[in-house]
Amino acid sequence: MPPGEFFDERDTLASGERAEYHRDRVCAIVRHAYDNAPAVKAKMDGAGVRPEHIRTVEDLEKIPVTKKDNLAQLQKESPFFGGFLAIPPEQLDKIFLSPGPMYVPFKDSSFYRGQAPRGLHSLGFREGDRVVTTFSYAFIAGHYVDFSLRCLGATVVPTGVGNTELQVEVMRTLQVAGFMGTPSFLMNVIRKAEEMGYDFRRDFNLRAAMVGAERYPPELRRVFEEDYGLATGESYGISEFGLPACQCPQNTGLHISPELLIEIVDPASGKQLGPGEEGEVVVTPFNDIYPLIRYATGDLSIYTDEPCACGRTTPRLTGILGRVGDAVKVRAVFVHPSQLEGILSRFPEVARFQAKVGREKERDVLTFVLETTQGAD
Repeated sequence: MPPGEFFDERDTLASGERAEYHRDRVCAIVRHAYDNAPAVKAKMDGAGVRPEHIRTVEDLEKIPVTKKDNLAQLQKESPFFGGFLAIPPEQLDKIFLSPGPMYVPFKDSSFYRGQAPRGLHSLGFREGDRVVTTFSYAFIAGHYVDFSLRCLGATVVPTGVGNTELQVEVMRTLQVAGFMGTPSFLMNVIRKAEEMGYDFRRDFNLRAAMVGAERYPPELRRVFEEDYGLATGESYGISEFGLPACQCPQNTGLHISPELLIEIVDPASGKQLGPGEEGEVVVTPFNDIYPLIRYATGDLSIYTDEPCACGRTTPRLTGILGRVGDAVKVRAVFVHPSQLEGILSRFPEVARFQAKVGREKERDVLTFVLETTQGAD
């Protein structure tokens, strides 16, 4: 990507301008959410907080967080969206199913159009590029990536998951320039191409890959970038918000979209932490449709507000370092203990169980260890 080519002026705001921008957007979305989303009003009233009490980003601490692990229960108690939807549901374009199960509302809006293509642009995706999307369209990931690429003006080739031999022929025949999917699946496609007798660097036109939804090991990045000449970057996807943070080619962290505010907080107290301190990722989107004020994702990270060598001044997450809470991600899908308990409770022969998540080569592996009841077959 040519130096100095940014998505818009918000990529390069000076620190004082960014602080003012965040303050104004936070105050506006809190007022909007209080007036239009009953769940936000309820939690603010419960804490004795009114919109006029929120004058700075630091004032957000006065509002309790809403934890990801609790959102599914809130949606059961107040269908369909737990009281966080700020428009009539009839006005939505789509409703996505997210593991939990949870429902995620979507409407084409300035929030998504300002955020969606930004991370792809930062890695070098451009208008007219042909890009394969290998995320599943059964969940939000495939649809959201599709929307992001079309906002950017790219041509989407929705191949979905599996069938690596067909993936190879599609990428070669169409001379695809970009890839969206998990890093392990990209490696599978490259290996399959070599098994089929192709020279990947010579016979393919792939130049950029935005990967996510699972761990991206440094050794695999080295293979993609040094052995195959690809520009690669990680994306941080959250089903409720799309792609709130993405890497640029400098590989110095995940640039946070200006369409939302991310706090790093102490998981126990909800108090904000400073740069370099590890804590939970808490998101406040500037989304008039679904204003999940102070949504605690359960992910652990660290942020820096130092400018990046790419020229962007947006704060960056250093990566996802672990999880708070019980849910874990396996092959791009969150698995909740309550789901496993619901399945195993159907079998009276099982006395106790343990689920272990490991890695074999580049793939997540979920293993069950079962203890049977006495006398069970």
